[in-house]
Amino acid sequence: MNRIFTRIASRCARLMGEPATFIVAVAFIIVWAASGPILQFSDTWQLIVNTATTVLTFLAVFLIQNSQNRDGAAMQAKLDEILRALDTARVEFVGIEHLTDVEIEKIRDALEADIAGKERGDGHRSVERLLKRL
Repeated sequence: MNRIFTRIASRCARLMGEPATFIVAVAFIIVWAASGPILQFSDTWQLIVNTATTVLTFLAVFLIQNSQNRDGAAMQAKLDEILRALDTARVEFVGIEHLTDVEIEKIRDALEADIAGKERGDGHRSVERLLKRL
């Protein structure tokens, strides 16, 4: 089920991002607007575009979120592999994306202070000390 959904979501997201899809959407709106005088700007005429855009927007939100989740997870895995491969990298940072926003912000603040300290010659704090400050 996951593989099927991923395949469908990927294809739909790719299709929705194509220039041709945008052109088709604009053409649909132009045809809809041009048909207004013919249909006397009726409630049905308005309902057509309202329903179509609402349904498409609702579905697009799920497709976009799925795509972002998958891309984010893949990027984290790649970054984790880079951290593991570099001798000078601090592997303690692998998996910090699972911390809370507040914890990550504290780590960022501590790292920025650490960088400022290096520039002043104050030395280099370890990741353990940065993380213990939480």
